[in-house]
Amino acid sequence: MSGPAQAPETPVTDISQLVAYVAEGSKPKEAWRIGTEHEKLGYTTQDFRPLPYGGPAGIQRLLTELQRFGWQPVEEAGKVIALTMDGQSITLEPGGQFELSGAPLETIHQTCIEVSTHLKQVREVGQELGIAMAGLGMQPKWRRADIPMMPKGRYKIMTEYMPKKGNLGLDMMYRTCTVQVNLDYASEADMVKKFRVGLALQPVATAMFACSPFTEGKPNGFLSFRSHIWTDTDPDRSGMLPFVFEDGMGFERYVQHALDVPMYFVYRDGEYIDATGQSFRDFLAGRLPAAPGEIPTLRHWADHLTTLFPEVRMKRFLEMRGADGGPWSRLCALPALWVGLLYDQTTLDAAWDLCKNWTHEERARLRVEAPKYGLHTPFRNGTLQDVAREVVKLAQAGLRARNRVSPAGEDETHFLAPLQAIVESGETPAEALLKLYNGRWNRSVDPVFTELAY
Repeated sequence: MSGPAQAPETPVTDISQLVAYVAEGSKPKEAWRIGTEHEKLGYTTQDFRPLPYGGPAGIQRLLTELQRFGWQPVEEAGKVIALTMDGQSITLEPGGQFELSGAPLETIHQTCIEVSTHLKQVREVGQELGIAMAGLGMQPKWRRADIPMMPKGRYKIMTEYMPKKGNLGLDMMYRTCTVQVNLDYASEADMVKKFRVGLALQPVATAMFACSPFTEGKPNGFLSFRSHIWTDTDPDRSGMLPFVFEDGMGFERYVQHALDVPMYFVYRDGEYIDATGQSFRDFLAGRLPAAPGEIPTLRHWADHLTTLFPEVRMKRFLEMRGADGGPWSRLCALPALWVGLLYDQTTLDAAWDLCKNWTHEERARLRVEAPKYGLHTPFRNGTLQDVAREVVKLAQAGLRARNRVSPAGEDETHFLAPLQAIVESGETPAEALLKLYNGRWNRSVDPVFTELAY
């Protein structure tokens, strides 16, 4: 949910250009990369309050001080709202969640170095300012009304539109954090298989990474409330995309779907123009009410693709979107899981064999139940824990086959260790937190802010 997309200003007059745009994401295997994104909850160490944008212990100051490490500022309407350096960017979610969008890297070893370098920099500056960051899937303590809105034009538009489409969209915007990975495809057929495996197995990732059991200081009845929030945010642009599993799925089919998702905005001359509920098809025909007579460019299309939020999203790569934010080790485990499953052909085929006969109803039920029951979710003759064990084994095999070794001679399989522990025990991170809440924490969520700080 970052800023305007980077794409050419080529005018678009035909749907075939939109299809070509996503198809051009296809890359030979040697050019495949790993892009990891993770969001963190920022707060003051004094009282755990969410960070305002301004002030001595605010986001603006944090962005300014981080520039000592070589980050370059990005401004909107005269305010710094992002930083960039060497293919990475630091961006802000609506409620000040602090996001690192990583560079496209070749190995999980590099990803983990990138993540740890970023967290070290944020910690250094944060200690000076009385700011800290925590890794979990949802703001555990503060009400939506307590959370300041960041000064980005698109967020104002979305804040006004969200309540028209669902009951929890503002919670999604202001109170949740995720970790996700962006992965490449070689061809249309490769994209389709990866998309299907990613969607079918996304509830397994949701269960393994579940880490959002608290809302406003109390257990909320879910293990991943962040994931549940998406079921009542905006049905036009979220969910499990049943059409991906149908005959005829390909680049054009996804484009047709994206064209049917109502727009949020048009970005022009540094400003976001409200186009909520309007149609990109009308935009193509020069009949968009928000921009009469104007036709879109590929940049407008790239922007529009960023406003779709299914469990797996295609831009010119595939984004795996089902996991809650968490501690440092799980920020490395999430890309390791999906790279292991999707970047080795034998493993990808085996992962598809695992889930290809699941029905639409089964996938939809897992999507609803995994956020509540985690690995205990009933499935066929067992539970999601049984599936998760198989999935982690497959990911290990895929990483082993990739055989990308570190300077110390280790392959990438050890990054899966946190997930192995979770699937063997059957206890999600959220259940571990609930045990602490009901025990040592004495039914207070305040210890989250010290014990889950980066």
